[in-house]
Amino acid sequence: MKLSKLHSVVTLICISAFLSINAQETNAPKFGKGLFNLVGKDSTFTMKVGLRFQTLATSQWDADNGLSNPESSMLIRRSRLKFDGWAFSPKLKYKLELGLSNRDQSGASYFTHNSSRQILDAVLKWNFSGNFVLWAGQTKLPGNRERVISSANLQQVDRSLLNSRFNIDRDIGIQLRHKFNLTDTFLVKEIFSIAQGEGRNITRGNLGGHQYTTRVELFPFGDFTSKGDYKGSDLKFEQDPKLSIGFAYDFNNNASKTRSNQGSYMFINGTSAGSSAEFYQTNISTVFIDAMYKHKGFSLMAEYANRTAEDALAKNSDGTLTGDEVQVGNGLNIQTGYLLSKTLEVSGRYTNISLDKTITGKGAENQYTLGLSKYIAGHKLKVQTDISYTDIGFKTNQLLYRLQVDIHF
Repeated sequence: MKLSKLHSVVTLICISAFLSINAQETNAPKFGKGLFNLVGKDSTFTMKVGLRFQTLATSQWDADNGLSNPESSMLIRRSRLKFDGWAFSPKLKYKLELGLSNRDQSGASYFTHNSSRQILDAVLKWNFSGNFVLWAGQTKLPGNRERVISSANLQQVDRSLLNSRFNIDRDIGIQLRHKFNLTDTFLVKEIFSIAQGEGRNITRGNLGGHQYTTRVELFPFGDFTSKGDYKGSDLKFEQDPKLSIGFAYDFNNNASKTRSNQGSYMFINGTSAGSSAEFYQTNISTVFIDAMYKHKGFSLMAEYANRTAEDALAKNSDGTLTGDEVQVGNGLNIQTGYLLSKTLEVSGRYTNISLDKTITGKGAENQYTLGLSKYIAGHKLKVQTDISYTDIGFKTNQLLYRLQVDIHF
């Protein structure tokens, strides 16, 4: 479906829904709780419709010899339309999220060109027994914590370099989720996922094997308020210490991309995207260890990532190197913040990326970020700014300044 047609369909859905419920100011949702809520006349379904977008301005300089080669840009970083609710029973939930900005739809290739790049999430969630929930469809894989945190709920303008280098993002498949209590306060959550292993919106088949992900989370002091373990900042001012420790392992069998199910395809034998394309494939493993701590306005998030491959150097069928390689190595991210008041927060972040130099030819990167956030209506309406200095071992060091406004209906 062309983008213009999609916009027309979305507009019609919104208009018809508004007309059907004859919304009045007195019973419309509160700001940040959706544009409107629908409930079937026979109570067989519900639907909440939400909209958000981020306006981002950036300025960047080379920082080796003073500030040189300035660059600046402004863009709609993200623009999302969300539908969620339940069908036939509250035990069968669903979520559909569409990306409307250029950045949301980027990444098209021969393998996705005839699919809708607007689809971010399209997933059913069936609570079929007790604390067991089965997810089916396209959504985020249970990898590193920072990736699973919604971009609407970030503590700083955007995610860290660790996420951009190591995350496993979205894919299509199934996830089995479960939770149980070891004691009155000690909570454990488990997730197991089987996915196609190619990333989101792939339509031309599964290359190689499948992708298997498992994640375990430990909550020694009990669960966070309002799912705060997956939200930046301690906006709920947890009165008792809250801690979540996560361990995740991802195995992508015969992966053909440089970053597991992300990155670029590794073509061999002089082929490129097309029906005759041939690919280099290798098993890729990624390990994540992360933690989130919150108490009385203070928050700390830490993540470690490690990626390995059975054979990281892509080779043609005759054994010669193609020049592509799996991005193997380690990443560390430590981020902390403190709310000076209920609406103003200062935050800091340190990120280290250490790819295997003998394979990738790239040295270490160290990024230092200082951020300031003004929460006008929590994460639903906020202004965020940060400044980052990146010490890059294999090219010019950089200074980056960003300012972003985020609104979420």
